Amino acid sequence: MRRFTKKRYILPIVASAFLFIGSSFKDDFFEIAKQIEIFTTLFKELNTNYVDETNPGELMDTAIKGMLASLDPYTVYFNEQDVLKFKINNTGEYTGIGALITQKSGKLILREVYKDFPADKAGFKAGDEIVQIGDVAIADFKEDASQLLKGAKNTKIAIKFLRQGKMNTTEIILDEVEIKSVPFYAKIDDKTGYIVLSRFNRKASNETKEALLELKKQGASQIILDLRNNPGGLLNEAINICNLFVSKNEVIVTTKSINEKHNNTYKTSFDPVDLEIPLVIIVNDKSASASEIVSGALQDLDRAVIVGSRSFGKGLVQKPIDLTYNTQLKVTISRYFTPSGRCIQALDYAHKDKNGLAVRTQEVNYNSFKTRKGRTVYDGGGILPDVQMPESKTSVIANALLKNDGIFNYATKYYYKNPNLGNQIPNFSNADFQDFKQFLKTQKISFDTETEESLKSTLAIAQKEGIDGAIINEYKQMLAAVQKSEESQLDNNQEEIKNLILEEIIKRYQYQEGFYSYYMKSNSEIKKAVSILGDTAIYSKILKF
Repeated sequence: MRRFTKKRYILPIVASAFLFIGSSFKDDFFEIAKQIEIFTTLFKELNTNYVDETNPGELMDTAIKGMLASLDPYTVYFNEQDVLKFKINNTGEYTGIGALITQKSGKLILREVYKDFPADKAGFKAGDEIVQIGDVAIADFKEDASQLLKGAKNTKIAIKFLRQGKMNTTEIILDEVEIKSVPFYAKIDDKTGYIVLSRFNRKASNETKEALLELKKQGASQIILDLRNNPGGLLNEAINICNLFVSKNEVIVTTKSINEKHNNTYKTSFDPVDLEIPLVIIVNDKSASASEIVSGALQDLDRAVIVGSRSFGKGLVQKPIDLTYNTQLKVTISRYFTPSGRCIQALDYAHKDKNGLAVRTQEVNYNSFKTRKGRTVYDGGGILPDVQMPESKTSVIANALLKNDGIFNYATKYYYKNPNLGNQIPNFSNADFQDFKQFLKTQKISFDTETEESLKSTLAIAQKEGIDGAIINEYKQMLAAVQKSEESQLDNNQEEIKNLILEEIIKRYQYQEGFYSYYMKSNSEIKKAVSILGDTAIYSKILKF
């Protein structure tokens, strides 16, 4: 009886969720209704008759996510906890500890501690592993443990954590935390203002405007807007940021869909801050979505010079739709097009290869378009910068070191080995780099590149089929060759990796503020942007003034 009661409550949720999704397919209502009935019947009979006790909520979560996975990675279902996270990302405000936390392999690790927020005040450092929150042991908690660190303001939470192998206990007091869209801005020199825009939440355009006005007040007569590693966010915020630099009623982006109600043209609606100030935008392969709308629109309008490496290539627009019981569907509703008419979507999710992966648009199939002044730009593969800098794109081996925490863990070791550096910039020498390489070997940190992962996967399949004995020697030889190649890639990309290590180390001592202060004086892309802005002839030539 108890099991039946649980299922009785889940069925209306199922029906209402699928009816809502089905309502958008008005041209084939009968087929939708038929499939809903089949699914509802199946779900009821499965939960009633399955040999073991089922969890209807988990089953439904899996079913929905499996269905959406066949579409694109941006059409996703949010349960109640997911909805809370989504709102935090969009508003930039929550009550918590003020730290970036990741849960990986059953461990809850502090990745970055933000200055003057609760985690910082409690003495936490990047690299600390939280093992218990209140009475909850992280090892026994299978859900998102970071949610245990959110709650009402002034809530006190006892925490046990590991630091360099030693167990520590402390108490943290929750407080309001604001995630800034613009974490840093400053003048690089007498004329050049530098603005970092890291996300497009609801405060993005206001924070960017405030930074721009303050830099102009301080005497900046040219601006660098850094959109590297910005994954995007709210469409309206992207339009409003463009509006800072272009006239009112300027078309920034159009959206097109098979559903006519999602076909829209978005124009600027305010008076600009500055139509003339020279502007350079920096992007890289991790600049996506709203970042590409801003850089693409201002490139098409010949309003900014784009510097860096080709952007990610996300030309799809999502809309959050509230469902029952505080759940939500974020669904791809349209493609967006920049002012010149190009869609920069790189992956075609409607056409997939034999492995079920979306097909990438090949460069030979890109279409050309013209900017306002007649410059040629292309669709199909992100925003191609006017001034390309290969070093702006992260190498395969550096991506592997970021993914496997090789750089992060070494920075933690370095911090505790050199506790008194303070505001000094470390001199990360060649000897230090050799120490880093030895650290990777000692800690047995695998690079896990795609090649290595594919090779290991092949052996696993061979073992499953019982033929691994025939290929084991060849496998070992190939794996050794791959790993040797990966090690050589460390040396081939030494400068890039040293810079990434140094940047991570600086954040340990000087927080984000110190990192950006160092970065804007040392980074090659920023130096290039300053150089372009400092040469009126080059700037004008690029934009065909």
